[in-house]
Amino acid sequence: MRRRWIALLGVLTIAGLGYILFFTSTVGAKTVQVVGARELPEEQILALAAVPDQRSMLRLDADEIRDRVLTLPGIATAAVSRSWPTTLRIEITERTPIGFFNGGNGFHLVDDAGTDFKTVPERPQGLPELSLTGSSAADPVTRSIAGVLAAVPPQLRERVTLAGAATPGSVELTLDDGKLVRWGDADDSDRKAKVLAALLTQPGQNYDVSSPELPTVS
Repeated sequence: MRRRWIALLGVLTIAGLGYILFFTSTVGAKTVQVVGARELPEEQILALAAVPDQRSMLRLDADEIRDRVLTLPGIATAAVSRSWPTTLRIEITERTPIGFFNGGNGFHLVDDAGTDFKTVPERPQGLPELSLTGSSAADPVTRSIAGVLAAVPPQLRERVTLAGAATPGSVELTLDDGKLVRWGDADDSDRKAKVLAALLTQPGQNYDVSSPELPTVS
């Protein structure tokens, strides 16, 4: 009989502990911490996350919270983790514009994946214009242009005023002095940049580094 009482007490203790952990605020989410937000308001991210106040950390669906946060266009990646005992951590990476295009209803910012994630009323300063009428990360030409701009060295990217392509392998860059660079695709960009740096010391208007083994100036 004594053993039965001990066993029953053990079961009740485990059940009580489980109830406390799963259904009370003892380990409830009392704090939600957002990490990585620079341009995006933290309040907007918290509103999308919609973390139930003081719900047990064990009952929170981290993947569901992450997916809600990712519906915000300006967020590229998000991760949700638990910091015991009562803090939920949301770590995000914001999209960074690599260029823009004029969509008629404003200037659309595009990131290095080719994603059109924000529209602003004024022409952005310090970003190259993309020869696009629309942008989609599923479009090979858009992805190629964005990939090239992401791959070129920062000092060269600062000089690019216009980027366009007829096909994914024919990206062209117009520099701030009007010179045209035929870059091709994003492959071998480091070598292309070095070759171009040497070519730009030569007089010319058109610089072709699409095949860095056989560059041309005209």
